[in-house]
Amino acid sequence: MTATFTGQCDVDQVWQAYKSDPSQRDLRNRLVETYLPLVRFNAERVWARLPDAVELDDLISAGTFGLISAIESFDLQRGVKFETFCVPRIRGAMLDELRSMDWAPRMVRSQAARFHGARKELEASLGRRPTETEIANCLNVSVAEVERMALEANVAIQISLHKARRDDDGAKEQTEIEILEDRKSIDPTRRLQKRDLMRLVTKGLNRAERLILLLYYYEEMTMKEIGHTLGLSESRVSQMHSNIVDRLKEQLSPRRVEFAA
Repeated sequence: MTATFTGQCDVDQVWQAYKSDPSQRDLRNRLVETYLPLVRFNAERVWARLPDAVELDDLISAGTFGLISAIESFDLQRGVKFETFCVPRIRGAMLDELRSMDWAPRMVRSQAARFHGARKELEASLGRRPTETEIANCLNVSVAEVERMALEANVAIQISLHKARRDDDGAKEQTEIEILEDRKSIDPTRRLQKRDLMRLVTKGLNRAERLILLLYYYEEMTMKEIGHTLGLSESRVSQMHSNIVDRLKEQLSPRRVEFAA
């Protein structure tokens, strides 16, 4: 791909003027704008082979810095087309940016690629998932080494929580972090069900009976500790607890299917 010019003579004149006085940033910026399509073209080609976690705009930004560096170092007297000169520098700047974004060491990536390659090759030949021993024999390493490689391969997998995705109907774009389940959060529906169940269970109980249930099942106190709190003997608390449970079983028996659901 070649850059689209308003006129090659105009571009040549800008080059001559800029190289005669490199301090003229407006001329340099005009050259950047002229060759910017080269940056986007190469960024899209590189980005097409990368995971979704990598943003195209990041590559374009890095490639633009590579373009600026190429413009500043380009020698008009060498007789080389600028497109030929700048493309390797644009792509090099993008690759440097990718390396800086990659938190996993290159050795870890290399070992992970070797592990996954051997596993895929064995899966294709065996028609099933290979064992660690089979992978070890394929790679000519120990089983312990395969276990280490598998662990590092899993660690090397990186998922961006800010990666954009769409709803099932494709109407709304969301990031992964917005739909990630928070296992520590309390489901509002379960909270309401729990509250309604507590009201149902404690309905018809006096204050002492309610306290016994609360202290035993929610505060996880022993019968002795409950008796000390309520001023009752341990045996009396145990007797009251048994009576409460029997009454509740009889009271809630018709709704057993509902509670199981």
